[in-house]
Amino acid sequence: MIYKTQGTCSTEIDVTLKDGVIDSVKFLGGCNGNLQGISALVKGMTPEEAIGRLKGIRCGFKSTSCPDQLAQALESMIG
Repeated sequence: MIYKTQGTCSTEIDVTLKDGVIDSVKFLGGCNGNLQGISALVKGMTPEEAIGRLKGIRCGFKSTSCPDQLAQALESMIG
């Protein structure tokens, strides 16, 4: 699934679930090293676990962040 982000330096997130767990996450744009790290850390987690850890994280004065946007993408995938 491709999720268009809002309010972040990254512009989209490509998320793949396999057998109920996160198989891959790829961000377009943003802080490459940090986003590769987040992608590696959430691989193998259930969407619910990742949402619980990432939702509500803010970037500086912004009301969201790339991790928060990933949580929103996952929420939209699982309904």
